[in-house]
Amino acid sequence: MTSNKPHVVLLFGGQSPEHNVSCMSASYVYSAIPKDLYTVTLIGIDHSGTWHKCPLPSDSLDSDHSLEPLLISGPGITPHELFTSAAHNELIVFPVLHGPNGEDGTIQGLLESFGVPYVGSGVLSSALCMDKIKSKELLSAHGIPQVPWVSFHARDLDSAVEAVEQSTLHFPLFVKPANMGSSIGVSKILSSTDLDGAIASARKYDEWIIIEEFSPGREIEVAVLETGVVAISKPGEIVPGADFYDYADKYEDGATLHIPAELSDAEIEAVQSLTADVFTLMRCRSLARIDFFYDSEGAGWLVNEINTMPGFTPISMYPKLWQESGVSYQELIVQLLESAIKQ
Repeated sequence: MTSNKPHVVLLFGGQSPEHNVSCMSASYVYSAIPKDLYTVTLIGIDHSGTWHKCPLPSDSLDSDHSLEPLLISGPGITPHELFTSAAHNELIVFPVLHGPNGEDGTIQGLLESFGVPYVGSGVLSSALCMDKIKSKELLSAHGIPQVPWVSFHARDLDSAVEAVEQSTLHFPLFVKPANMGSSIGVSKILSSTDLDGAIASARKYDEWIIIEEFSPGREIEVAVLETGVVAISKPGEIVPGADFYDYADKYEDGATLHIPAELSDAEIEAVQSLTADVFTLMRCRSLARIDFFYDSEGAGWLVNEINTMPGFTPISMYPKLWQESGVSYQELIVQLLESAIKQ
């Protein structure tokens, strides 16, 4: 830690079920950081929550391009040891963590307490966007269009079927844990007879459950990059290879991506304007990917969800959208790091 170069601490792994996704994303981020401009320390968080200072990988990572082997081999270190020893350097933390205990404001609050700059949204925004129920409540309060939905706590499971039947929801429905990403714990159901099993699946990951009505609209995603000014990408479209855009589609190259999406200039302007409104409303910072449904014959643009730390694998929509706009993967990473320093 004697270099005058800015010092990047790359956090990855974590206790979330999205642990493996984080390892994949972080490996590509690490490879893209120009080592002539930045000093990099890899900190892996294992499934138990222990932090490990990991050895730097060789030029070629393991066959699945994951940092997991490094995570489990590094010595343990506390956040206090890490951040106090690096205090004399220009320090930036890139928390490439997905899901609970990483993307939900917990790590962000820890970093705030140490006063270190970091890539991504702050505590409030991270927590709001991670919680599908609270984000939908806030969006609803501001008149942002969404699919119809209901939510409930695990203690009210006995009345869940009745609540769905008494609502205006129409099958098919999606049953989801409120705080989870990567489509983990998500089920698509065609009738109330499938409801109990779907709730049990979602309940494995969260005590709060949300049930959403299926949208026949196209799945459109838009990337946001804030580096002093807010830049919004052209929209991209996802055509799922499965019944819906599930985990395998997202990380095993099953879906087809159309970048840019085939939309008229007026449609692009509308979704970019709505993206900017949502980004500001949710107090996002640095980066986000905002997901929509678009039904040109019916409901129009509907906000699905906001992701404050989207995937960074080569097939992830966020970096691919910026590549279409002329921002390479490495340029994207550098812009995010420089923006964190300025903030």
